Amino acid sequence: MTIPFFDAIIIGAGAAGLFCAGQAGQRGLSVLLIDHAEKVAEKIRISGGGRCNFTNRDLDPSAPHKHFVGQNPQFCRSALSRYTPQDFIALVDRHGIPHHEKHKGQLFADRSAEDLIAMLLAECAAGGVTHWQPCGVKKVAPEALDDGQNGYRLETERGPVLARSLVIATGGLSIPKIGATDFGYRIARQFDIPLVEQRPGLVPLTFDGDAWAPYAQLSGLALPVRIGTGAKKARMAFDEDLLFTHRGLSGPAVLQISSYWQEGTPLAIDLAPTVDLPAALAQAKARSRKLIANELATLVPSRLADAWAQREADWQRPIAEASDKALARLAEQLARWELTPTGTEGYKKAEVTLGGVDTRALSQQTMECKSRPGLYFIGEVVDVTGWLGGYNFQWAWASAYACAQGLPP
Repeated sequence: MTIPFFDAIIIGAGAAGLFCAGQAGQRGLSVLLIDHAEKVAEKIRISGGGRCNFTNRDLDPSAPHKHFVGQNPQFCRSALSRYTPQDFIALVDRHGIPHHEKHKGQLFADRSAEDLIAMLLAECAAGGVTHWQPCGVKKVAPEALDDGQNGYRLETERGPVLARSLVIATGGLSIPKIGATDFGYRIARQFDIPLVEQRPGLVPLTFDGDAWAPYAQLSGLALPVRIGTGAKKARMAFDEDLLFTHRGLSGPAVLQISSYWQEGTPLAIDLAPTVDLPAALAQAKARSRKLIANELATLVPSRLADAWAQREADWQRPIAEASDKALARLAEQLARWELTPTGTEGYKKAEVTLGGVDTRALSQQTMECKSRPGLYFIGEVVDVTGWLGGYNFQWAWASAYACAQGLPP
């Protein structure tokens, strides 16, 4: 029996895998794309409310540390500079997919994420890519090829297959219900490729049940805040919307800060970042006979104002009768609400996985393992994590492109 041979096998038909397959195929390589799930690109399908935030115009390839987290964010500079948001936008335009910018450079498909999936499949078709799906991979092993070169042999549910190059694009551990597994990390360990410890990223934060009880009533409330964590050079802060949940905090502000938050450290939240609270409360005291909660409700959402006023007896009275010290304390606590999460909602709610294949083990030009020729890692499985807002998809496109251009024929 002749075992099928391909120039490259790509495992994982998500954003990075699909794009890499199409690009490599269009270079003239024979490419096999394998995935264990029935549907391709589930993460694209569900992202951005079903419209997929596919890139971000604000990405600065020359300063990746601004928008990417990892042990060495500078690693992704080469790939991001060679395949930019503008390059992917041009591809989307070429396929006639209407799109729009929401805010902060975030681009979404007008109609549906399905348009982008169809585009990626069309790119694969243009490259003559072979698809095996659903198809599980049972075993991966190095193999000497007929031409004397080293390659890889895979034992799959559809039988054995050989390739000169093997690309791992299996993503991280986030959202297991759509098929996420630790396959990529297992392959890295098999070939002694170092890993950075993984943890959920872009994830809601949770708090101790009893301590959170006073705020659980605010579930569903959203408001713009400034949220920060860390000290000195390690400090990070975002101006985004916060969402109260039954178990803790979510919304873009919390998802963003979660990638920087370290267990046991506090968050500092300014619940009224655009308001001069001391001045506003002082003016209200001079002119109003209303309760503090009622005056506060003109500055922050009324549900928050009511909950906050309940925290101290000094705040449960007409504002004209409140001491200056009590009002100063109220302003200070609203502008610097300090609280320490007890954990996160975990991988089931995390949009990405922090950590992964150590970038020091990879070529930043091609994503190839330095110690294992012919083995490549791209996309989320690598220790490169972007901000919320299209940055992770752009890393998928850029790392896939770098790899596709670097694969030998």
